Amino acid sequence: MGTVVNRDKLPRKFPTHMHADEFWAALGRTVATFGFLEEILGKAIFAFTATREYEPTEIVAAYKAWLPKLEKALTDQLYGLAEVYEKAVRENPKATIENVCDLVGEIKSAAKVRNVLCHGSWGSPNADGQSVPFFVNRQNEIWITPIDVKYLDDVQAHVVGLICSVVDSVTHSGFQFPGSSGPGQALA
Repeated sequence: MGTVVNRDKLPRKFPTHMHADEFWAALGRTVATFGFLEEILGKAIFAFTATREYEPTEIVAAYKAWLPKLEKALTDQLYGLAEVYEKAVRENPKATIENVCDLVGEIKSAAKVRNVLCHGSWGSPNADGQSVPFFVNRQNEIWITPIDVKYLDDVQAHVVGLICSVVDSVTHSGFQFPGSSGPGQALA
């Protein structure tokens, strides 16, 4: 005869019960910061595509392509957004960011960590509060780096820096960042 899990005997907050609440709070804040980076990239894509000038013969085709591009910016994940952002910056002659490929490279590297944080399965922490999440990417690479609160705090701070750099890429070009009341030419 088969058996079933005795749900009444599971530890409170199973399967996350082995980590301290501080760990889960740090993980949640870090994941949320990645979500905000995705939103900011979408707005930057909007800013660079909305301010690009077109030849009169290009306007109709550009307008038809714009809505699907913006829809993709709303639904795409971080790695894809980084690629669309880079293309939008490169195609806009008003863009002043000089190191867009470096910034996009950093975002793509961060996306790999984001995938681990969002999709990893968290085993029990060691005595130092570190855990190596079970995660294998599409290239069959296995994550081996232990993660603790400090690691998560460092990643979160790094992503905040990426967010600021993306915002700066828009405002340094003279445009007001979409959704803000900051300085620069408003996008109408």
